[in-house]
Amino acid sequence: MNYEIIKAPIITEKTNNLQNENVYVFKVDKKANKTEIKQAIESKFNVKVASINTVNTQSKKRRVGRYTGYTSSYKKAYVKLKEGSTIEF
Repeated sequence: MNYEIIKAPIITEKTNNLQNENVYVFKVDKKANKTEIKQAIESKFNVKVASINTVNTQSKKRRVGRYTGYTSSYKKAYVKLKEGSTIEF
């Protein structure tokens, strides 16, 4: 299985509130589709996935001192697990 699909979990206050509803958020590869993400999550964490929603985030303009640049764009996956399945970070 290609474990490079899942880059990192996204842990914020909003995603912690979503975990109460059994929804986890991951930063994933831009070229990955929903079935590839589902297979990678199920094999890596040994859980059952109910549904997946994906979002392509845009890059934002940022400034550090007099230098301007852009943050990198990435794809987010909202993964809803079936009842009784949890992921520990």
